[in-house]
Amino acid sequence: QVQLVESGGGLVQSGGSLRLSCATSGFTFSMYAMSWNRQAPGKERELVASINSLGGSTNYADSVKGRFTISRDNAKNTVYLQLMNLKPEDTAVYYCNTKPWRSYWGQGTQVTVSS
Repeated sequence: QVQLVESGGGLVQSGGSLRLSCATSGFTFSMYAMSWNRQAPGKERELVASINSLGGSTNYADSVKGRFTISRDNAKNTVYLQLMNLKPEDTAVYYCNTKPWRSYWGQGTQVTVSS
């Protein structure tokens, strides 16, 4: 019954920005730390950002630190990822999940950054 629906991806040029959303249902969202993750072709899925249940603490992969911002709205059961100063190496399918990961994944949203 857990549902994770990512949206907001697209095609942007280097240096551009996007705002990703993950609408969730089927679990008590406000009790869980959440994460954004990405998977590029030929690579394993990797954690890029996480946020605690109340939104007061965040963590980022070194590769995105200073460029991405994770946030959440517990009233809307939604977690967001603001991507700024995008680079071609950010190209991937982006997925949300809890942290630690559970065995529920949405379809993801494609982010493509052209050079």
